[in-house]
Amino acid sequence: MSALRSLLRANRGFIALLLAFGLLRTAVADYNPVPSGSMRPTILEGDVVLVNRLAYDFKLPLTEIVIGHLGDPRRGDIVTFSSPKDGVRLIKRVIGLPGDVISMRNERLEVNGLPVRYQLLGTHTEELGGGQEFLAEEALEQLGRGSHDVQWLIGRSNAANFGPVTIPAGQYLMLGDNRDDSADSRYIGLVPRRLLIAKALRVLVSADFTAHPHIRLERFGMSLYRQEAAQGASF
Repeated sequence: MSALRSLLRANRGFIALLLAFGLLRTAVADYNPVPSGSMRPTILEGDVVLVNRLAYDFKLPLTEIVIGHLGDPRRGDIVTFSSPKDGVRLIKRVIGLPGDVISMRNERLEVNGLPVRYQLLGTHTEELGGGQEFLAEEALEQLGRGSHDVQWLIGRSNAANFGPVTIPAGQYLMLGDNRDDSADSRYIGLVPRRLLIAKALRVLVSADFTAHPHIRLERFGMSLYRQEAAQGASF
């Protein structure tokens, strides 16, 4: 015991630093590695994203107990949350807010009866697991005053139609930006607010671990959000 006490005394500064870092990660800010391509082209596999745990709720450190609400998710926010289906931590985009009526027809969204605007950007080849390759169509999707990139895999349409769905109070509809390769609210259901964890802000670091591994320096510090459009909101 005396040896343990001596060890603790000798390293108390380092131990305090570890505790402070742990509290910071659980209560204020955190970083999350992204292992899947469900948010392509916005977030890539191998990105490590910075998230703000104080964006929506203040929780008791080291717990999921909410002490107070600090803000509400906005349409277009990228958030981390616990899946209502199995508790796995996911990262998706907020599409439907409480009170919204959301539907999808032929992969295009409608929000509160108004069609979302899309600007086609082009196509590229997307490689999936098992060596499968699909042609991906990329577009700029405008949600209100914000816009972001989405993509569809040509020939692999997945849950292309749903709704209309009215979002109840305290719940949110989440979609991945990679619309044909994302386990989102079309499969796991709506997400209660109590399961929200944080708002994703930017890429901290990024690495490609595919056939030719390399560091993606160009993505370091990159914001996950485009500037808001000044005019022409579709709803």
